[in-house]
Amino acid sequence: MKRSNYFSLTEKLLWLISCSAVIIAYAVFGGGSILSLAASLIGVTSLILAAKGNPLSQALMIVFSILYGIISYSCRYYGEMLTYVGMTGPMAAAALVSWLRNPYGGKRSEVAVGRLTPRDLPLMLALTAAVTVLFFFVLRAFGTARLPLSTLSVTTSFAAVYLTFRRSELFALAYACNDAVLIVLWTLAARTESRYISVAVCFTAFLANDVYGFISWRRMKHRQQ
Repeated sequence: MKRSNYFSLTEKLLWLISCSAVIIAYAVFGGGSILSLAASLIGVTSLILAAKGNPLSQALMIVFSILYGIISYSCRYYGEMLTYVGMTGPMAAAALVSWLRNPYGGKRSEVAVGRLTPRDLPLMLALTAAVTVLFFFVLRAFGTARLPLSTLSVTTSFAAVYLTFRRSELFALAYACNDAVLIVLWTLAARTESRYISVAVCFTAFLANDVYGFISWRRMKHRQQ
């Protein structure tokens, strides 16, 4: 397949519209430093690659996690900082290794979609519950702003990274749930500082990409089978 045809027209339009929305929001409302804009564009690019099952998406997610952690720290959203720097980033690294070790048909550009075993769901629920409880007390000790929402973000993030590591198409739905939480979180932050509107727009773009990612992975799973 030619490289120019790697992305479908829908994927190209989705990426272009997402990036345009992020850039316009940044230009109109501001977003702090150029770091916010860079993180948003890297995140959008990561998600469109993830929709293709490309391991490069996980490498970009590591970079995004670091940048987003810095942004979250500046807003006292310590839950987001700890979640992405201490959990999402390292788990993305583990997922990168998993995806590279499980290429579909020998192609490094597409991971083989995995199958969840009967023990995966109970294990995921148990680990997610443990991580949620642990982070709740840690975040409370740090005086995290909007503790309930920040804790819920941890819950959805961990489920998402676990499913990403397992190469399940459900990871995109878990990330979509996390996006919804973050849209609310940053919209609330924007009530006091309008520059955070650009971050809320970023996660709105993420939500659209994750929904598409789930659809794309369902197609991949059917095709690979």
